[in-house]
This record gives sequence, structure tokens and C-alpha cells, in this order.
Amino acid sequence: MKLLIENIDKNFYLPDKTSIPVLKDIHISVENGDFVMLLGESGCGKSTLLNIIAGLDPPTNGNIILDEKTITRPHPSVSLLFQQPSLLPWLNVTDNISFGCKLRGDTYDLKNRIQYFVDLIGLSGFEKNFPHELSMGMACRVSLARALIGHPKVLLLDEPFVSLDTFTRTRMQQELINIWKKEKFSAVFVTHDIDESIILGNKVVLLGGQPCGVRKVINIDAPYPRKIVDRQLALKRTHIVMQLEKIYKKNRANHQLSFEEGYDRFIRYKQT
Repeated sequence: MKLLIENIDKNFYLPDKTSIPVLKDIHISVENGDFVMLLGESGCGKSTLLNIIAGLDPPTNGNIILDEKTITRPHPSVSLLFQQPSLLPWLNVTDNISFGCKLRGDTYDLKNRIQYFVDLIGLSGFEKNFPHELSMGMACRVSLARALIGHPKVLLLDEPFVSLDTFTRTRMQQELINIWKKEKFSAVFVTHDIDESIILGNKVVLLGGQPCGVRKVINIDAPYPRKIVDRQLALKRTHIVMQLEKIYKKNRANHQLSFEEGYDRFIRYKQT
């Protein structure tokens, strides 16, 4: 199932109706089975773009097209995984995983489907545990199972491992790749971690600028599992770092404000 992010613009508005462009002319093609990484510095608009793809926030211009149909609201073939696990504290692991299915009425063979994903994410024996009894890594696994149990065609991930320690994050990255290869969905993953983008993605989309746009798309054809110290990946990392430095320097040169200009804008905003 092909996902096309077609010429997306997004503007936000201040109380005085002043328009602030955040995203400009974003065009990304996600082929069936792609693992696309959206890489850029914090605050550049990556999560805003992901919410638009998910149908949670309308674009100012442009379209999100899935399987040749325009998405204007959340779609059953698209699942979104947030930065925090966001589990319901009064439900155990089994009920958290199945919560969305029950809301949708998607209960066919649900017991076996739940157990399949519990086994897949390595939480057998914890089916009856509640969120407060789980580590952060375990909670992330439950959230991943909840997102996948409906067998989505596209999985959107908004920095889901950002709060994990290095060792747990590495394990979760490998588990995600194993699940992706097994379930054969397409993935769009937001990150500001260069190493993570190289370890996971077969495409890395560099985002940046004000407003944010696609600055470069880098293909990574290395086999999985990957190690960042491998020569091919180390060269890719160097290339990405150099490209991001160019984006940052250009952005600074084009948009740097003096202290007085920034302060004046702040005062005008506070007065509206």
C-alpha cells in the first residue's frame, strides 16, 4: 500500500491572525514495505507532519494519499505510536493491547491475536500485569503490540524510544525491525537521532529550514541487523552529519534575528 505525502503546507496562526508557516511543500513517497525515517532537529515540525499523515491535523495545503485515496481523518489502515506509552492504568497488558480492537468491534479470533503479539514482543507471562508493574521498555512493547494488532498497512512512530536508556533502546530497535520484516507494514519514524535513523531506515528524509521542508532523501541499502560501526554505515553517518550542518548553517544565515528584533516580536505577541 503506497503512501504519498503530497505538497504539504502547514501554517499556525497567532491570536492576531498572523500566519506562521511551519511546513512548506513537503513531498515524500513511501512505497509498500518502506521504513522511512524523518530526521531533523527538535522543533523543526516532524511531529506536526506525522499528525497530518495520521489524519489528526489538517494541512493548510496538500494531500495525504493512501492507496490512491485522500486521507482527511484517522484511517483504520494507519496506526500511530506516540513518544510515551500512554497505556490505560486500570487495564492489564492483555486489555491494553486489545482496547482499540474492542472499540472498533474488531474481535475476530481476538484471544489468539493478542497471544500472538504478546509472544512476538516477548511479554509472555506478563499478560495480567498492570502498567505500574512494567518497566518503561515493557510498556513500550505493549504500546507497539496495541498499534500492530489491527495489522495496519502503515505504522507511524513519533520518537517512541526517546525515553529509554541506551541498552533498552537498542533492543527495542532490533525488535521493531524483526516485527517489521515479519508483518511487512510500511513505517514512518520520526527521530532527531542520526544513529537511530541509520540503524532502522531504508530511507532517511532530512527535514529542516524555516519553514520546514525536505532538504534531502538518502537511501540506505545495508542489510539488517545493522551496526553503526560498519564502514558503509559510518560513511552514511558522515554524509548525513555534513548535510545537516549545511541545513543548519543556511537556516541560521537566513533567519537569525537580532536580540532587539526577537524581543519586539515577543512583546507584540504578548499584547495580542
